[in-house]
Amino acid sequence: MTRWLSALRALLRGACFVLLALLIATPLAQIVMRSVFNVPMSGAEELTRYFLICAVFLAAPLVTFDGAQIGMEEFQAMIPPRPRWWLQLAIEVAGITFFGFVALAAAVTIRNNLSNQTATLEMPFWLFMAPLALGMTLLAVETMARLAHTWQRKRPEDKHTVLT
Repeated sequence: MTRWLSALRALLRGACFVLLALLIATPLAQIVMRSVFNVPMSGAEELTRYFLICAVFLAAPLVTFDGAQIGMEEFQAMIPPRPRWWLQLAIEVAGITFFGFVALAAAVTIRNNLSNQTATLEMPFWLFMAPLALGMTLLAVETMARLAHTWQRKRPEDKHTVLT
């Protein structure tokens, strides 16, 4: 399972780098096309927005893996170890529940709008909503992995806030 998750994380990281490059290149191409050739690129704004949505939702599981989600570490550091462990378990269970619910809601929304498309690019609605469904599903999986890790440790994660 760990090998599978590692390969998935590497694939996601690569996809996010590509999405970031596309997020920069699309408005740049729009500027060049409009300024140099006096021909605007139709749909560049919608495409840029789509790349941003994809980057955010596909990078979110990587943020969870790195432990960079907001966890109120300062508050948790004031709690004794045993209750802090229970709190961390509860936070992870709540995360799994929330991310799973949003993934399910996105899947239902996609199913109910299969014949719809976006306004400018006429992109199929399922393709537009896919990053949300996939990202939330992967967030739930990553949070499950964190829950398993916390449970196996039988003690809370050390919280160290570094201010730079």
